[in-house]
Amino acid sequence: MAEQLSEYVTLVSNDGFEFIVRREAACVAGTIKRMLDPTMGDVYSMALGSGMVLEKVCEYLYYNLKNKDIKDVPDMDIPPELCLELLMAADYLNV
Repeated sequence: MAEQLSEYVTLVSNDGFEFIVRREAACVAGTIKRMLDPTMGDVYSMALGSGMVLEKVCEYLYYNLKNKDIKDVPDMDIPPELCLELLMAADYLNV
């Protein structure tokens, strides 16, 4: 009998902040989707820097999932001081 996958995964930032997100939302990011190995559990360390960056990434994953079939979606609010780090995270995560 195959083990059922958890509906949630935990993403951990470099500074130890943990974010519990739905697996479906986490899979919006191509890199995370490839990392989700059912034999490795449901906690994944993310080499993305601070918890503030990972928090905004998680917010984007849900935002993208919620608005995937909608046209003319308004932009997310992104603090200017996080723009460079978020751009690098987006590139790394393939979103």
